[in-house]
Amino acid sequence: MKRIILTLILALAAPSGWAAEKLPLETISAYFNAITTAQSRFSQINDDGSLSTGVIYIHRPGRMRFEYDPPEAAVVIAGAGAVVIHDPKSNEPPETYPLKRTPLWIILARKVDLDQAKMVVGHRFDGTATIVRALDPEHPEYGSIDLKFTGNPVALTEWVINDGNGGQTTVVLDGLQTGGQFSSDLFAIEMETGSSGR
Repeated sequence: MKRIILTLILALAAPSGWAAEKLPLETISAYFNAITTAQSRFSQINDDGSLSTGVIYIHRPGRMRFEYDPPEAAVVIAGAGAVVIHDPKSNEPPETYPLKRTPLWIILARKVDLDQAKMVVGHRFDGTATIVRALDPEHPEYGSIDLKFTGNPVALTEWVINDGNGGQTTVVLDGLQTGGQFSSDLFAIEMETGSSGR
C-alpha cells in the first residue's frame, strides 16, 4: 500500500473534457499555474483489481493532501518541502521524502514549466487525450506516471501509474472544485498523528 500511495503523489486532478489534438506543454503548464486551491474525490483501481477511494486537497504552491477512505485510512501530505506518508495500519513510523526529489514537485512549484521539467520524458496524443509521462531520471526503477489531459477546457482526467515491476494503478477524478480556503492544519505534517479525519 505504501508503494502505491507514494507513486500516487505524482499527480493532480481536474474535471473531464475532450481534446481534438495534442495540447502543448505550455498550455498544460498554464492550466496548473491557474490553480491555487482545489479538491476532488477520486477512485483508484489498484493493480490487483481492488478499488480505493478518497479525497485530494491542493494548495499551490507546495502543498497537497491525499486522504484515503476506510478501510485504508492512509494519509499523504506534501508541505514544508517534504512528502510524508502515514499509514495508520502500519506499525512503522511515517515515511518522509524530500518534495523536490519527487515528480510532484513539477506541478506544485510556484511556477510550473513542463517544457523545462527534467522529469517529463514523454508527450503524445492517443486520439482522445494528451499524455504526459513523468519519471525521476535518476531513479527510473521507481517507475513512471502517465498524466492524461483532455481539452476544451483543459483538464487532467486521470493518471496511470506504471510501477517498476510492470504493474499499473489507475486513478480517476470525480471533478475538481477550484477555489475556497483550507485550514493550514490540513497540510501540517507535524500535526498528522494518525487521525486523518478533517
